[in-house]
Formats: sequence, C-alpha cells, structure tokens
Amino acid sequence: MDLKLLRLYKFPILIALSCVAFYWSFAYGLVREDFGRLLMLYTALCFLSYKLYNLLRHNFKFLVILAIIFRLIFLFAIPELSQDYFRFIWDGQLIIAGINPYQFIPAEIFNDVNFPNTEVLLQGMGSLSAGHYSNYPPVNQLLFAVSSFLANSSQVLNVMFLRSLIIVADLGTLFFGARLLSNLRMSRDRIFLYILNPFIIIEMSGNLHFESVMVLFLVWSLYLLQQKRWVASAIVLGLSISVKLLPLLFLPLFLGFFLKNSKLSFLKLLGFYSLIILTLVISFVPFYSEEVMANFMASVGLWFGKFEFNASVYYLVRWIGFQVKGYNIIETAGKILPVITFVAVLLLTFLRKNGTMESLIKNMLFGISVYLLLSTTVHPWYLAIPVFLSVFTRFRFMLVWCLLVILSYSAYSNTQYDENFWLVALEYLVVIGYFLYELFLQKRSRLVD
Repeated sequence: MDLKLLRLYKFPILIALSCVAFYWSFAYGLVREDFGRLLMLYTALCFLSYKLYNLLRHNFKFLVILAIIFRLIFLFAIPELSQDYFRFIWDGQLIIAGINPYQFIPAEIFNDVNFPNTEVLLQGMGSLSAGHYSNYPPVNQLLFAVSSFLANSSQVLNVMFLRSLIIVADLGTLFFGARLLSNLRMSRDRIFLYILNPFIIIEMSGNLHFESVMVLFLVWSLYLLQQKRWVASAIVLGLSISVKLLPLLFLPLFLGFFLKNSKLSFLKLLGFYSLIILTLVISFVPFYSEEVMANFMASVGLWFGKFEFNASVYYLVRWIGFQVKGYNIIETAGKILPVITFVAVLLLTFLRKNGTMESLIKNMLFGISVYLLLSTTVHPWYLAIPVFLSVFTRFRFMLVWCLLVILSYSAYSNTQYDENFWLVALEYLVVIGYFLYELFLQKRSRLVD
C-alpha cells in the first residue's frame, strides 16, 4: 500500500522538493539587485506551485503541510527584498523604551535613544523611512513591541518572532478562509490559491509584511458576518483596519449587505459602523495626542502626495501633467485620484448588488482593484487583500497580477532605483487585458470550482 502511495505521489513530491530548493535559494542565496535570478526563481515557483495545486487540490492535509514547510524555510533568514523590517524593529524598541513611535522622526532622535543597534537600524531602514514619522497603525505597533520584547536586543530573534506572527496569521486565514468557502458552498481547496501562492509566501513570510495579519482579521470578520454575528465582526474588522488602514475602503459596501438581509437592519448597520470606529479609536488611545495624530496623518498622506512607484493610471496622468504644466503634478493628482476611487466605491455600493456575501466580496475586489490602479504607489505586497478576495470569485486576474508584479523589483537592480517603464507597461497591459477578458469574454461555465 505504501509503495502504491509513493508511486501515486512521486511526481507531486518531486515538485514539492523542487519548491523547497527554490524557496531556500530565495531565503538564503538571493540579493534583490540580481533581478534576472529573482525573476527566474519566482517564475519557476509560480509554475510549480500551480502544478501542485492542480495535482493535490483535493488532498487538503498534504497542501497544509507543504504550505507550512515552505514558510518555515524562511524562519532564520534575514529579508533581502525589503528593508521595512528595520523600521518594525525600531518602532518596537521605541515602545519597549516607553517612547511613542508616532512622536519622533528616527533621524531626529537617533542620538537620544539608548536601545541596542540604533545605528544599524537607522542605516538599514534607509533615509526615506528614517526621515518620516511612523505610518504603521496601533495593532501593527503592538506586534512590533511584542517581538522586540521577546527578542531583547537580537536582530535575528526579532526577525524570527515577526515572521512567526505572520505564519500564524496565514494559518488563521487558512482556517477561516476554508470555513467561509465551505459555508458559501464553494470548494474549500480554493484557499490554497492564496495560502500556497509563492507571492504570498515570499512577500509575507519572506519579506515580513504584515498584510497577512490584516487579511486574517478581514476574513475572520467576513466569516463572523456570514454567521450573522455582526458585533464580533465589526470589532475584528476594526482590528484589521488597525493593522493597515486599507480595509477602510470597504466600509460603504456593507450598506447593501445589511439592508438586504432579513436578520440585519439599518440600526444594526449603524451599530456595526460605530463598533468599527470605536475599536479603531480605542487602539489609538495609548498613543493619542493632537501632535501624534497630525504626525501620523502627515506620514500617511505622503503615500498619496509624494511617493510614486509601480503606478499605472497615475503615470499616464503624470505624463500629461508634464506636457501641459511642465512639472510633476503628483500633489494635485494625489488629491484627485483618491476622490475618484471613493466615488467608484460608492457606485459599487449603490449600483451593484451587495446583499449576499459572494456579491459583497466581489465588489470589495473591484473596489480595491480600482484603488490600486489609481494609486501613485503600488508595492507588491499591496496585492495581498485582492489576491485573497479573488479566491471567492470567478476572477483570476489577480493571480496574473501577482505573477507580473515581480517585474517592479527591476528598479532595485540599479543604484538609482530607476523603474523600467516598459516593464511597468507590460505588467498593467496584461493585467487589465486579462481582467477585461474575464469580465466580458470568458464563459462562466469554465470557472474553477
């Protein structure tokens, strides 16, 4: 019997071992300047992982084991593709030292703090991060503080604890995501399009981005809402926003869901919104002052009015601005494009059905996709939420996007961090083209179960 099983799983095991080797190369043998190698490794992992999913999609336990193994490969690795973790450790150590992380710019208090590795952390986070106030919301800060407390002064231990939190969050997403899929009469195996996705494993477990925790709270909230436990759902959604602010975008879409469900009502909708806001406010209370809130909002505003990376529509707007005005119009565009996004979300709220969980999630996917297409900055890890949401829909354009977003790392292959706009154009033309194909041309009978 064992021999038969070995023969049956021989090919999947070979693919899994190849994935282990490639993930190991990512974790311990890669620098982000080596874009060619990065691209080959990532492309191979995407292909092999999709083959694993198709071969073993009905063997839930085996895929869970593989997803855990692939993440644990990174456990002792120092991230090479992102330097954000230096700021995570800095903020965490500030909190342990009794200093409000929103109150000071790192470069300004460098000589006034006495926790370990200050110079290493300051240099590691880079001048951009070191020159601005922290923009990580309170629940994220709490996780940084817990990790710093447990690690004491060890950078390696701090990275390990941060990574462990992210891996646990992914397992939580696996649990609630599979249950929600089952409740919606969809195959729970779909969750592996997210959990086994090399993009998620590398950007979250590998590069230590806490979008994983945000996604956990989001799916937990949706699961609770599907169970009509709206009070708990609101509190958990508030926690998701307090990890990253992005889920704020979805709030208008809940209007239709509440008003079109017999066990919910307008009063419950008001209570739902009130609990979300209350949870968010309470999370800020330990850090609150007028100065701190001004610093935090100023830092968040930089992502709309100063920073630009891997954008699509904005780059076209910027080009037009140069032709008409003769200078970069990012400050103007950074104010107008979010308004257009908000209007698009309102249109999704009032012109489309949101009365079922399936339609709510689909419109959440459309809303955040519009946001990303109109953003001035789209780092790869920003795609975590839409990749997750797409699991519950017929649309697979996000899988195409998380394959192509790796092209944005080409900017790190040169010392000036200049983007290759031909690659940016390729990324968005293929993604938008595939989305339009799925929306208008693809036959629904061919949908993945």
